[in-house]
This record gives sequence, C-alpha cells and structure tokens, in this order.
Amino acid sequence: MSEIIIGGIKEEVITSEEFTLAHAREVLKNETVAVIGYGVQGRGQALNMKDNGIQCIVGEGDYNWQKAIDEGFVPGKTLFPPIEAARRATIIQYLMNDAGQKEMWPELKPHLTEGKALYFSHGFSIVYKEQTGVIPPANIDVILVAPKGAGRTVRDNFLAGSGINSSYAVFQDYTKKAKDRTLAVGVAIGSGYLFPTTFEKEVYSDLTGERGVLMGCLAGVLEAQYNLLRKHGHSPSEAFNETVEELTQSLMPLVAQNGMDWMYANCSTTAQRGALDWKDKFRDAVAPVFDDLYESVATGKETEIVLRVGSAPDYRDQLQKELDVIKNSEMWQAGAAVRALRPERRKK
Repeated sequence: MSEIIIGGIKEEVITSEEFTLAHAREVLKNETVAVIGYGVQGRGQALNMKDNGIQCIVGEGDYNWQKAIDEGFVPGKTLFPPIEAARRATIIQYLMNDAGQKEMWPELKPHLTEGKALYFSHGFSIVYKEQTGVIPPANIDVILVAPKGAGRTVRDNFLAGSGINSSYAVFQDYTKKAKDRTLAVGVAIGSGYLFPTTFEKEVYSDLTGERGVLMGCLAGVLEAQYNLLRKHGHSPSEAFNETVEELTQSLMPLVAQNGMDWMYANCSTTAQRGALDWKDKFRDAVAPVFDDLYESVATGKETEIVLRVGSAPDYRDQLQKELDVIKNSEMWQAGAAVRALRPERRKK
C-alpha cells in the first residue's frame, strides 16, 4: 500500500505492483465472476478479465448477445442469460444500467446465496435504495470497483498497457475476505491503481462529475464559445479548431502529462496572461451552478430522473434522437470535417 499526501491530507492507494495480477489470480482461483450486462462497462471489464485468465462468464440478453459471441464468449460455456449467469457465479458484477438494475433486482436477488459477492461499478443502486429497491441480503459481500473512465477506455487502456485508475469500496463484508475480492477483481479488470472511497462518495462525485466538468459542463461551454465565434463571423472550421480541436489535441495532453501549470508554461505569454486573468471569473460564474448540481445529486432528484427516463420502453430510440441532434449540429459537423483532415486519417 502506498501513501500520497496532498495539501497535508494523507491518502492510501494500492497499485498493481503491490497487489499483483498473480496475487489477484490466486485470490480468484476458486471464483466464477459473472458480468451481468455486456454494455460499455461490462464489455470492457469482461474482456480484460478474460484476457487476464480469470474465470469469467457473461450474462446478457438479446441486445448484445451476438456481440459477446463475436468477441469470444461461448453460449452455454461462458455466455448465458443474465439470471443463469448469476446462478452459476460466486461474484456477480451487476453492470446493467441503473434503471435496468432496478428492474432486474427482484429476479436476481434469490440467486444471491450465502457467501457470494455482489459487485458494482457505481454506488447508485445501493445509495438510493429507497428509489431502486436494491437491498442486498445480509449474508453476502457487497463491493465496488469504479473505473475512472468509460468502458471503452477501460478496454483501450488495457490493450495499450497503461491501465486505468479506479476507486474501490466495501459496503458489506460477510465473508471477511471482501476487501481481497474487491482488489483482486479491480486488478483483474485492468486498474493501474485503486484508491478507497465509499458507495455514497463514489455516486455523489460520479454523478456530479458526469453532469459537470466531464461531460455536461464541458459540452455546454464548448457550444457557448463556438456559437459566440460564429456569431462574430468566424468560419465553422476556425470556430471548431479554436474551441475543440486545440483543446483535445494539444492542450489536454499537456495537462495529462504534468498538470495545468505545466500546460500554461508551455503556451505563449499572451495565452498564459489571458488564461490566468479569466480563470477565476469562469470559476466564480459556474460555482452556483455546481452548488445546485450537487444538491440535486445528494437529494436524489438526479436519480429520480435517471430511473424514470431510463426505464421508458422507448429509451434507446429517444436517446439516439438526442444524440443525433448533437451529431448533426453545425459544430459537430465541423468537427467531423476537421477530424478527417488529421494526417493519420488522411493516410488511411
């Protein structure tokens, strides 16, 4: 176990060098891990465990059944309907979407027999149990590993050999080996290091982050700047390059390497001065919005919306319509054209 100290606050992290893959395999040698839901997160975790030599099966319905077969899972051997997979497993990774977890819970719960582990990658169903009805039996372990990235990133980083950061938590330790089970699966799915959290802290930070800087705020701010530049006569390609392309292709990689200050230090003095002068104005402008967002998360309002919309029978169709609005907007049509001009794509 390693320690990091940030602003005088000591944090403990566990790296994959400290809790090795060999040790993870030893911990899991008598376990069967069932991934229930072969969606974006389930797919990445299942394939990584499969490649790491973990006894992993998939529980999936019609939607991604053929995809699981195409990627190496065998019906009747490593691929089953969800409830059958849960029946066969000792560790059940419940990776359906949040509305799907609520819907399947009454059918799944009888198969959570003594000593099994129920695994989540999100604290949603447990923390908002009044809305989801997900209350595990007392004689099982309830654990969490939450990769800090999309399921596709979990898989891509694994294939690239870089791994992904994950948080972990134990909600219920019936067997007295819940932490080892948690860390073993965390390493097996490709985590480079794991840091402790709680189910509540994970879901509060995750819902805030997704709606905030990671996705919602980011998309909204990009649209605002693009629209401003277009309003003042800048071409679509110029507006997109100055808003998105430079951010994603030039500046964010610098931040990822060594931090925001290092990115500033590697830009022009004009850019440095302007960014430093305007940074606090943007921070103060959005702070009230983040206060509202966190309250909406903590009080369960966001959960209520997710469960209502996510359980609608036409959810996938309606989602696609919303995504198509973004895809077909001038800003992201400009993005498609600009991306096509990248040297690596022109060579194909």
